Formats: sequence, C-alpha cells, structure tokens
Amino acid sequence: MATADPSNTHTPQPIAAPGSGWQIAWGGLLVVAGILAVLMPAIAALATALVFAWLLIFGGGCEIVYAIQTRASHGFGWKLASGILTLLLGVALLVVPAAGVASLALLVGAFLLLGGIARTMLAWRMRPRRGWGWVLFDGLLSIVLAILIALGWPATSLAIIGLLTGFTLISTGVWRIMLARHAPA
Repeated sequence: MATADPSNTHTPQPIAAPGSGWQIAWGGLLVVAGILAVLMPAIAALATALVFAWLLIFGGGCEIVYAIQTRASHGFGWKLASGILTLLLGVALLVVPAAGVASLALLVGAFLLLGGIARTMLAWRMRPRRGWGWVLFDGLLSIVLAILIALGWPATSLAIIGLLTGFTLISTGVWRIMLARHAPA
C-alpha cells in the first residue's frame, strides 16, 4: 500500500486513488441533479424523453448509414426500413415529448409487473430458505407499483418518469461517491 511518508512510524495512510476526486465531484453533481429532478419531476421527465429521442435519432441515422454501406448484402430493404423507423420514432418523440414520457411510463409499468411476477414466483420456490420473504416483498411491491402506474396512466406519467430519473441519479451519485471514498490506492 502506498503511504504519504514512508519514514514515518505511525500507521500508513493510503493515498487517494488517481481520479477519485473527479469521481466524488461527478457523484456530487449526480446527487444534486437527482434532487433537482425529484423537486421538478415534470422537467426531469421531459428531459429524459428528449434524451431518449436524440438517442433514437442518432441510432436511426447510424442504422441508415449502415444499410447504405451494406446495400449489396442480403436484407438491405429491412435494414433501411429499420433505420428509417427508428429515426422517425426519435423525431416523433422530439416533436411530442409528452407521448414519449407516457410511453416510457407504460414500459416501466410493464417491466415492474413482469419482474414482480417473476420475483414472487422465485420467492415461493425459495421458501423456506432464509431471506425468501424479502424476495416476496420485492415482487409484491413491484406488482403494486405496476398497478398504481396503470391506474394513473397517462396522467401520472410525468411524475413517475421524473421521480424515477431523480432517484436513479441520486442512487448513482451516492455509489460513485462511496466507491471513490473507498477506492484502493
């Protein structure tokens, strides 16, 4: 382990890992952005939908370029159609971001429902092992959240996506800070 002063006889203190200060700063920015997203979920949801839209536009453009570059190979029409559809979906979400937010909320609800069912079934298979109740709790909670999303959809889409974005940013910022603080020298 590297020490600050090897001639010193006290317990060696680790030197911070290279880049750990940047990791802590980045983590702090993510936490602040997450808190702002939780405080302003509608803005966070729209920002999330716009980022998703630009990713689709970029991906669709790349697919179109790839299709044109490989036009002599099998499936050119399908590759081109896929790229055009991806690009158009991105443009549509960019023009009407509220539809993108509603779609994301619906996808999150479906993911929670299917994941909750799977974890509930897993919990029953794990029974009577220690901790099976936590898996059951997670599964049932996911199902309840999915039902709440479905009942409130599409009216609650902005809040759901905005809050999920905020909590994810906070969580990501915290683990970055924690890892940087405990990084080996």
